[in-house]
Amino acid sequence: MPEIKFDRKLCSGCETVDCLMKCQYIKFTSIDDAKAEKLKINAGETSRVLNECLTCYACQEYCPYGNNPFYLLVEMQEKKGILPAPKPIVEEQLRMMRPKGRITARKVSSPVVNMCAFPMLSGNVRGKLFEGASVISGNDLFCNIMWLHFAKNSTIRERVPQMIENIMSFYLKDSGIEEMICFHDECYGTYTSVAEAFGIQVPFKPVHLFDYINRRLDQLSDRIKPVNEKIAYQRPCSNRLSPATDKVLDEIFTKIGAERVPRQYDRENALCCGGVPRAQQRDELADELVEKNISDMVSTGARYCVFNCPFCMATLGQEAAENGLMPVLVSDLVLIALGE
Repeated sequence: MPEIKFDRKLCSGCETVDCLMKCQYIKFTSIDDAKAEKLKINAGETSRVLNECLTCYACQEYCPYGNNPFYLLVEMQEKKGILPAPKPIVEEQLRMMRPKGRITARKVSSPVVNMCAFPMLSGNVRGKLFEGASVISGNDLFCNIMWLHFAKNSTIRERVPQMIENIMSFYLKDSGIEEMICFHDECYGTYTSVAEAFGIQVPFKPVHLFDYINRRLDQLSDRIKPVNEKIAYQRPCSNRLSPATDKVLDEIFTKIGAERVPRQYDRENALCCGGVPRAQQRDELADELVEKNISDMVSTGARYCVFNCPFCMATLGQEAAENGLMPVLVSDLVLIALGE
């Protein structure tokens, strides 16, 4: 299997160590302290970072060189046997999310929307926004990016190529379709950032949901009725792998008349929703992150709490509603603006 694309010399010569100095979860006494820990990782040695990492993906965005520091960190966690979650939890997740072999070939029409392992969310692909869309989903199409949270790069290497082959051979190839819309940041991050770093070939063009919606709104501009509401956006960890799409989201909000209120924990400073540490059985940290996010949202005076990640919505949605915010997915907010 190919190694992670990572330039150790480039990393070792970095003067700012942004990947660690900007981390919101691991504290360093000085930049020299951070450099020392980074050099340990680069040399294949054990660093406290491997034990303390929340696996929030943020260092991928913080690195000014696009040098894949997070993927290397996860690689080292697995090699050293440092699992972010108890081993029984990891093994159970591996069994639960394994490919089922329950996939049937069928012709699909454009646009093709991949809902990953969340067929229960297929109802969100509706209305004029997704007119004529074909939806594909299921465990056999699961993007597998979640294994970055469990120190299992080996599972990504094992399962992602087969998942990509499933998409091509069961849906896209015989239908003559060359691109696929990724409803979730996780999927888009897999087919772009992860695939490139892991040396995995992707024979179709992945399209981020925000890029699709943004173009579609231009086509449906005469139907837009501005929502004229303040919204607090919960930026998901996986959007760290495609930060340019966050700017596209701003364009979407502008087009539908939604004001993305400034938050302490948004954009580059976004916090994990708390779902990941909860899955890792780090409940105290999970509670802290939920409280910080909800308090931050409430303080803005926003009416809507907007998500693009179903895991974030499952983690924070009820708490947001109990605090007077209306939880909604990006696509549903757009449908509201389209009168649907």
